[in-house]
Amino acid sequence: MQTRPTLVQFSRQLRAKQTDCEHLLWQKLRSRQIANLKFRRQFPCPPYVLDFYCAELKLAIELDGGQHYEKPGLMYDQRRTNHLYQRSIQVVRFSNLEILQQMDDVLEQILRIASVRRLPSP
Repeated sequence: MQTRPTLVQFSRQLRAKQTDCEHLLWQKLRSRQIANLKFRRQFPCPPYVLDFYCAELKLAIELDGGQHYEKPGLMYDQRRTNHLYQRSIQVVRFSNLEILQQMDDVLEQILRIASVRRLPSP
C-alpha cells in the first residue's frame, strides 16, 4: 500500500522539479535580492504549497501555467486564494508568459506590493 507524501515531502519534491519559470523567478527573489526580503520557495501552508512566500509581508507569489485558466483551475485557485486571505496572506499571480516576457515588470510589481505591505497600519 502506497502512502501519500506529507506536505513537507511534497514541497521538497516540487523544489527538486521546479518549472523553468519558477527557476527564473527564484533567481531574482533568492538571497534577499528584492528589497532585502526573504522569500521561500514551495513553502508549505496547509493544506497548500505556495510557489513563493515572504513571511515578513505575508505575501504569496503564484505562477500560473495554462491549466490555471481553465474552469477547474480557476475554481481551485479562487478557493485557495480565499483560504489564504482568511489567514491575512495576500496572493499575487503572474502567468508563466509574464515571467518569460516581462520579468522587469513582474519584479517592479512585487516591489510596489512590498512597499505598500510594509507601511505601518494606522
